[in-house]
Amino acid sequence: MKLYESRRAPNPRRVRWVMAEKGVTDVERVEIELLAGEHRTPAYRAKFGVPHVPALELDDGTCLTESIAICRYLEALHPEPNLFGRDPKEQAIIEMWMRRCEMYLANPMMLNVRFTHPALAALEAPQPQVAEYNRLGAERFMKTLDRHLADHEFIAADRFTIADIVGVVGLDFARLVKYRPPQELTHLARWLATCRARPAASAGM
Repeated sequence: MKLYESRRAPNPRRVRWVMAEKGVTDVERVEIELLAGEHRTPAYRAKFGVPHVPALELDDGTCLTESIAICRYLEALHPEPNLFGRDPKEQAIIEMWMRRCEMYLANPMMLNVRFTHPALAALEAPQPQVAEYNRLGAERFMKTLDRHLADHEFIAADRFTIADIVGVVGLDFARLVKYRPPQELTHLARWLATCRARPAASAGM
């Protein structure tokens, strides 16, 4: 298998983190230079259909895009440690929190970075008002998450799951613009420190 990725982008880190948690090492890594537009070439679009990273090319030539789809595929191949749930109820709860973290935290923070970071101006024209709107929306969800984490070590289960990966990666990407969550969110800070201390977290950077 080949993983087409970029160290500059957050979503490929989700896949790298899952691979590290599961000890997956038999995947060839292909770095795509986003600022050079390598993901927008006709050849890349013809292979994967969309100008996005990450993308996973299977040994039979099948191509997968979308980070969570790729992570689910890796989970099916390598069930342990389990990251997506062991039974229908747990799977639904993890899916619920993973989607919340993606829609209300990771995506807004990614847009905040995308529309403010000078190096990304080649990809998107700076839009400070859009960036600020998304930051404020993400911080509203951070408060919800902080209250939830007052009684939970991790977001969606009694162990680390894909929901935690999605949340941490979204917040870590915002460090590109020197963003830090509000200091009063102490439970969020504790959770972040716990997740960042995992050996696989640094492997996913």
